[in-house]
Amino acid sequence: MHKSFSKSTRLYISKMQSQILPISISNPFIPNRTSSSSSILPISASSQAEAVFMNSKDYDGDDLAHSSIEDGKKFETKPFLPRVSSHDSVSNTLLPSATTSSVSYQQRRRRAASDPNLSDLRGGRRRFFWNSAGRTDGDKFYITGFGSKMLGYIRSGYKLMTGFLSLQCYAFLIMPGVLQVAYYYYFSSQVRRDIVFGDQPRNKLDIYLPKSDGKNDGPKPVIAFITGGAWVIGYKAWGSLLGRHLSGTGIIVACIDYRNYPKATVNEMVKDASRGISFVCNNITEYGGDPNRIYLMGQSAGAHIAACALVEQAITESDATQTTTWSVSQIKAYLGLSGGYNMFNLADHLNTRGPYKSILMRIMEGEESLSKYSPEIIVQDPKYTNAVALLPPVTLFHGTADYSIPADCSRTFADSLQRVGVKAELKLYEGKTHTDVFVQDPMRGDDQLFDDLVAQIHAGYEEALARQARAPPRRRLVPEFMLKMAGKISPF
Repeated sequence: MHKSFSKSTRLYISKMQSQILPISISNPFIPNRTSSSSSILPISASSQAEAVFMNSKDYDGDDLAHSSIEDGKKFETKPFLPRVSSHDSVSNTLLPSATTSSVSYQQRRRRAASDPNLSDLRGGRRRFFWNSAGRTDGDKFYITGFGSKMLGYIRSGYKLMTGFLSLQCYAFLIMPGVLQVAYYYYFSSQVRRDIVFGDQPRNKLDIYLPKSDGKNDGPKPVIAFITGGAWVIGYKAWGSLLGRHLSGTGIIVACIDYRNYPKATVNEMVKDASRGISFVCNNITEYGGDPNRIYLMGQSAGAHIAACALVEQAITESDATQTTTWSVSQIKAYLGLSGGYNMFNLADHLNTRGPYKSILMRIMEGEESLSKYSPEIIVQDPKYTNAVALLPPVTLFHGTADYSIPADCSRTFADSLQRVGVKAELKLYEGKTHTDVFVQDPMRGDDQLFDDLVAQIHAGYEEALARQARAPPRRRLVPEFMLKMAGKISPF
């Protein structure tokens, strides 16, 4: 058998002939000589060398058998590639010839090369993502979920950036009018700014007073106005344009401020508004207002907050055990401009324009509170029948091209009020957007909302209506081309 080896190989084998070593072989490519894979086999070094050298042509550096020799003690190493051996079980009986072992090993190598899951393991390399079928589904799910989140963040960031840029361009285009109104706000003697009405931050209001001509100095009608701002950027100064126009017709305007999110949720906003309304009802006579002609008005998010405050006050008054600081009976009418009154219907729509639904849920104190802060739902609840009977007449104004808060929000609220017996009226402005009615049209000097408000508040006062009819046309504040561009890029 040694004749097939070279001279140097035969000399090496002869020197090792008499040495007996206890070894354990766990190479999956060389079958064990006994039925037990963990037994110690005393074999001669010559037999081991024969087996190795006869198969040396089929081995490479990565496929050498792993064996351990340590002072005659049993020490077994596990196969490096258990999956390779699983494709073809290794017999526990020694093959009759080394040639059979070599053929069996070559078959295993061909199987390993043909299996894509095993081909990358020969050099110790492992595919990270799709290495095995057992890990594929989990890895794909993780990567898909992570990618979806990243795309969501990118999309949200993109919308925020484009919205911010649109807002900056919009502000730039209406800046001529903003500067004129700002000058009036800070320097006019008819404006009383930062009147404190509560102990919370931003519990302040501004009052816009009509000019005194010495002839008509009797008590003036009053509008308690709550500005919009998506519950996030509301500020009392946003009502300065409305206050400037209406005060010129003999109407006092009190713009009430309130805390915004994240400093407060809708519950605190409603409480701030209620405190401001209470101050107006109880103190407006000091500023020349008529306590019997107080109108509550809100715009956008301010319309929602004002409606919530009014309904909540009515519910409180309907309970004889509760005490109040102001009464619904002091409010002559509620005037809602471009407001949303059913938060369930509004939440999904706002998610496409802002604020996002997740933020809106935090503002509204969770989805379970949406019905509590949805006046449209509350007025239809039979248990609030007595409270609904206390509500004043309601007039809702809305533009038909309003995409921030659709006109259907006012339409469904008006229908709900009428079904429960509340006097409600809806006025729609054809083709007007969310900002047209409140910003662009007043800056044009052609304001249909302004005319409707004056007609309703001065109804029954012929002298006031005649004086308004004789008033000169309102002055334009911004060139028309700039207002048209502002309307096209407005983020609202």
